[in-house]
Amino acid sequence: MIKIIPRSVTFAGLLCSSVALADKEQAISLFNGKDLKGWHTDVPAADNNPDVKPSFIVRDGLLVSLGKPGGHLITDKKHANFRIELEYRFVNKPGNCGVLVHASTPRALYKMFPASIEVQMNSGHAGDFWCIAENIEVPNMEKRRPKGKNQKWGGQQGDARRILNLTDNSEKPVGEWNKMIIECPGDEIKVWVNGDMVNHGKNCTVQKGQIALQAEGVEVEFKGLTLTKLKKQDS
Repeated sequence: MIKIIPRSVTFAGLLCSSVALADKEQAISLFNGKDLKGWHTDVPAADNNPDVKPSFIVRDGLLVSLGKPGGHLITDKKHANFRIELEYRFVNKPGNCGVLVHASTPRALYKMFPASIEVQMNSGHAGDFWCIAENIEVPNMEKRRPKGKNQKWGGQQGDARRILNLTDNSEKPVGEWNKMIIECPGDEIKVWVNGDMVNHGKNCTVQKGQIALQAEGVEVEFKGLTLTKLKKQDS
């Protein structure tokens, strides 16, 4: 099937990709292919059961989210003004997962999710933003961030927290690898999936924090996971 991406989206992707330049000399690998050094887990089910099976493992050189028990794999270090490039695929069936940027307070929402902005990987909706005790704005908020009765835009329980992406046609079939790029220059967050710009938000309420991967029901494999510091641009 041929994907048809609106001209405005394609142009936006080309334009925004030129705004932030990565300093390749400062590129670091967040995953060494051998173990989870540099990361730690927050899995509520492990609080009272230290023998619970791990939610995240290394298998055949890949970082794997097994999906259950639900929780997060979180970088030990905080990062700001960066680009992260990674590849991911749902192994056996479509499902839910995500990359959380600017993560901070653990279990800030539903006693599970750390305060952050989630870049969604849920099958069919890759690139949606979910606001988790933080907030970000996009153009066309009335259309792209639907509100229910008496809801407000925000990141707390009961708020309209989901921001729809620009296209749901960028993902590959289950079992195939997808490439995701997330740029966080200042108070902006930009997302590409397989070369298509799928989201761009501004006025983020947080500009620095940890990076987290989710275990949210199904098995997902990751590779790459390279972080590059962004160079400052002239105005």
